[in-house]
Amino acid sequence: MTAPPAASTAAWPRDPTAEERAAYRDAVPRSFWIDRRSDPPRHPPLEGSVEADLCVVGGGFTGLWAAVQAKRRQPDRSVVLVEGDRIGSGASGRNGGFVSASITHGLANGLSRFPDEIGALQRLGHDNFSELRSDVGRLGIDCDLEVNGELAVAVEPHQLAWLAEDAELLAAHGHDVELLDRDAVRAEVASPTYLGGLVNRTGEGLVDPARLADGLGLAAAGLGVDVHERSRLDSLAADGRAMRLTGGGGEVRAERVLLATNAFPPLRRALRRWIVPVYDYVLVTEPLSSDQLAAIGWRNRQGIGDVGNRFHYYRLTDDDRILWGGYEAVYRFGGRVDPRHDVDEATFAALSQHFFATFPQLSGIRFTHKWGGAIDTCSRFSCFFDTSHGGRVAFVGGYTGLGVGASRFGAEVALDLLDGRRTEATGLAYVRSKPVPFPPEPLRWAVVQLTRSRLAAADRNGGRRGLWLRLLDRLGLGFDS
Repeated sequence: MTAPPAASTAAWPRDPTAEERAAYRDAVPRSFWIDRRSDPPRHPPLEGSVEADLCVVGGGFTGLWAAVQAKRRQPDRSVVLVEGDRIGSGASGRNGGFVSASITHGLANGLSRFPDEIGALQRLGHDNFSELRSDVGRLGIDCDLEVNGELAVAVEPHQLAWLAEDAELLAAHGHDVELLDRDAVRAEVASPTYLGGLVNRTGEGLVDPARLADGLGLAAAGLGVDVHERSRLDSLAADGRAMRLTGGGGEVRAERVLLATNAFPPLRRALRRWIVPVYDYVLVTEPLSSDQLAAIGWRNRQGIGDVGNRFHYYRLTDDDRILWGGYEAVYRFGGRVDPRHDVDEATFAALSQHFFATFPQLSGIRFTHKWGGAIDTCSRFSCFFDTSHGGRVAFVGGYTGLGVGASRFGAEVALDLLDGRRTEATGLAYVRSKPVPFPPEPLRWAVVQLTRSRLAAADRNGGRRGLWLRLLDRLGLGFDS
């Protein structure tokens, strides 16, 4: 590999300019994916009293996959899906659309937490990725699925060693990977910030997440699932041998319940100790011209992420816009999930500055969309499972991103737990164990803010992790993904 420069070229620390702020000033404060849907499917609200074998709470990817799989397993099973807003209106309709075979939020994260099971988890993840691709075809879902691999890029000299370590680890577990030096990665995608890159061609792709959610909703309804939107449930209680859920204008009495509420407050309050909602923010450009595309290359259209502790993720859309997100994960005191937090001026300004530092040849381009929203994270940074009420209620959540693909796996395992099925997955400690719970407020807020500040400090200090981050690593709570 060519020798890297002695100093960073990323230029993240400087303040955004007036021009960089102006670039997103007139952007629509809504998810690009959701905003461009011309005629989204509509499902009726819940009214009156409904009886069902299974009630799925939540119309995001986990709930949608669960409803589809429940009917495919047992076509005569009555299934009701209840969504508080619109199908895909939460994290499922506003993420970056990255689809990964990993169900552990990256190989390194899974290996550090479940070393004895990583082989099985890798295989199950790749099987899930393959089956997701097949399901998209079988169910006739037009969601712009592209399986182009992923490009990880180093923008600081110390990150080159991280790429080399990742390449060795991924290759040892069967991935098709290639390390790129500075000239090679810039030939792939032209950015003066890139010092090296790692191409992973195994189990990585892109999708339009809103179209995937819409397609799954239509597929569920076509299989006989009663899908209800704009019907927020607010209570869950045992009612004899069944469970009773109420809220809004109706109620559901079901033998089994699958909770798939992501970052939103779960109907079982006890679950909140394991879930922290953090806000992620995104910008999307206007479509690039042919000259602008030629200036940056990106002919292979793979998703890209830099490898800092605070990292960006970005991709091309089907109409050649750039979606640019990440870097900051913002936690509000008390874990409040509120639409008022979907716009964050400081984060948008930083994202704009970082975008133009990465692609200075796109100076003058404007962002058409800006948005944010809560995602669910837990202390192991990948999904976990819980059952209650004698096995009649199951929960899965805590994906921390990369849930577009992992949600299908989570839904299947949660169904297995409800159905009492013994499978390879349900026998794993990954499924049977819980993450370390978060402390109550105000300690929770203090811990999250301290961790965020120390991660930022590590990025400024050549990646060296200080005392606090090393302590989290020793406790098995460090982020290694």
